[in-house]
Amino acid sequence: MQPTSDDKFVSAGHRALVDLLCQNAQAAARDLALATTVQKNAWLLAVANALRKQQTALVAANNADLQAAKGLSAAMLDRLTLTPQRLEGMAKGLEQLASLPDPIGRVREDRQLPSGIQVQKVGVPLGVVLFIYESRPNVTIDAAGLCVKSGNAIILRGGSEAHQSNKALVELCRTELGRAGLPVDAVQQVPLTDRALVGCLLGEGERIDVVIPRGGEDLVRRVSSEARMPVLRHYTGNCHLYIDSQADPAMATSLVVNSKCTRPGVCNALETLLVQKEWAKIHLPALLQTLQEKGVQIRGCPEVVNLGTHIVPATPADWDTEFLDLILATRLVDGLDQAISHIQRHTSGHTEAIVTQNPEIAEEFLRRVDSAAVMVNASTRLHDGGELGLGAEIGISTSKFHARGPCGLEELASYKYVVRGSGQTRA
Repeated sequence: MQPTSDDKFVSAGHRALVDLLCQNAQAAARDLALATTVQKNAWLLAVANALRKQQTALVAANNADLQAAKGLSAAMLDRLTLTPQRLEGMAKGLEQLASLPDPIGRVREDRQLPSGIQVQKVGVPLGVVLFIYESRPNVTIDAAGLCVKSGNAIILRGGSEAHQSNKALVELCRTELGRAGLPVDAVQQVPLTDRALVGCLLGEGERIDVVIPRGGEDLVRRVSSEARMPVLRHYTGNCHLYIDSQADPAMATSLVVNSKCTRPGVCNALETLLVQKEWAKIHLPALLQTLQEKGVQIRGCPEVVNLGTHIVPATPADWDTEFLDLILATRLVDGLDQAISHIQRHTSGHTEAIVTQNPEIAEEFLRRVDSAAVMVNASTRLHDGGELGLGAEIGISTSKFHARGPCGLEELASYKYVVRGSGQTRA
């Protein structure tokens, strides 16, 4: 195991714990890779049922985390909160996963070559997944469900602020794994919240096949720097929406409000609004007033500041900031070229959207803007695995290798070549 920056803080007990987690995960991954689709789907449905039956106990565990939370913004508290409605959404997400095709064992390609050999590309699991994430306990269920369905064992290291919630959810998953005849250690939670353990786990490149960080930029950068295994990265969600001169005012207002206000603390929430100047003269004051009535602080360029009251002048840093709060950076632009130039300079590669009734402008935006999701006349909040028909997601990758956008079942599988012959040799 390679040393990490936290090695001086890692005790023998910590190393023994990491060793046990990795051994258990490797053994579980080997068994889970052989599980049938029927077994995995039965587990998904059983967990969905248990989420509904155990709502009271799960909300109580979550309340313990909420009561212990100190110094979190309203948006971050929202991310931490479990409600009966959110538990129902988690259950429905697992049911959707059960309805999706199993990527494991699926023949992706099948060719018969002139030599007579048959060559197939067949889906296989990645193996052991380390998932390091913050705040959102609903992600615990999404990640566990995706990994079990795709045949991967998962080691979950959630944030300390959600420890009791995650513990209750993981225990539920493990109970149902045993009942389904699947390896219980396919889902494990790191039982301690020490930061030193993260560094120790990141050094396990020989026993952990991929690490997925999901959280703040500091977390992602640390994991990317220290990991001795491949990293499926999710950097910040600095999402943009551009209102074109030919945008329908009612549609633009609806999409901006939905993108910014429904859940401002999540990665697909709108952070920067770009507005074409002629459209802004007529329609932007009313839109800004609507946003302010919903509690949004506007941080605007000088031209935007002149359009209303209580607008804060934007700083250069605001154009690069993922606020994760009811704050919206707003700038006027001459047109499509200037909007795209701004996006290309400041984007984090997550989600960009345009509102327009001009199909040629829309297609030009789609052609020139390169992010994990590019949208026309749709809320940035739709960039989500469930909303895009992929079931749950373990994260949204803003890199281009090995996966991009919502990482679901297909992105958690690899492949192997299966070759069948009848005695062929190479000349």
